[in-house]
Amino acid sequence: MTSHPLEIRPLTARSVVLSTLLGVHPPRLPARYLVRAGDLFGIAEGTIRVALSRMVASGDLVQDEGMYALTERLLARQARQDESRLPHTRDWDGTWEIAVITAERRPATERAALRQAMSGLRFAELREGTWLRPANLIRPRPGTVVRQCTFLTARPEADPVALAASLWDLGGWAASARALLDALHRAATTPEKFTLAAAALRHLLRDPILPPELLPREWPGPDLRSLYERFEADFEQLLTHRVLS
Repeated sequence: MTSHPLEIRPLTARSVVLSTLLGVHPPRLPARYLVRAGDLFGIAEGTIRVALSRMVASGDLVQDEGMYALTERLLARQARQDESRLPHTRDWDGTWEIAVITAERRPATERAALRQAMSGLRFAELREGTWLRPANLIRPRPGTVVRQCTFLTARPEADPVALAASLWDLGGWAASARALLDALHRAATTPEKFTLAAAALRHLLRDPILPPELLPREWPGPDLRSLYERFEADFEQLLTHRVLS
């Protein structure tokens, strides 16, 4: 397994529009508000409006009477992001969820959808057709998973700490999380904070959210979530006073 490098993406009109809509509930805003959001980052009105047109054409947004809203695919992404920020967990009793693929003659589209769904459910692949994780998360299973898999619960005979370390690159994830924490603490400008916070949120989507018993010492996940929540509160306040007022 390899560690994840910092996923820092350049600030663009599309990223500003997308991040703004992903951060509001419901994710639906008029064009003038999205233009104001672009202005916060020095992006011209015409550039934002071109981005909006292209995002509608590509199926990222839908437009209705001057309002722009996320499509179903991006609504699912917003739900995953919300869950990664505040995951629903339960006390772990030592059992693991095991998903075994039992469907036959699956087309390529179903295989791809299953792999994406299992990643969203934070399963790791033990071997082809067998996925597992500790049973400490509360979340629904998408239909594509239910149709293709049979689910079991069990307790591994092997050391669960060693098993978790073999399934997830915990050291790599932690190193990238600490680098993001350091960069966010040093960030001085709004665009820099915005770009780094977006990278932090993408990184949280890759957090396996394991029980504390299976994690290395001084796991940085809670600190990264806490710092992201502080940024999100500051950005919501900025949107309220400078964009949505």
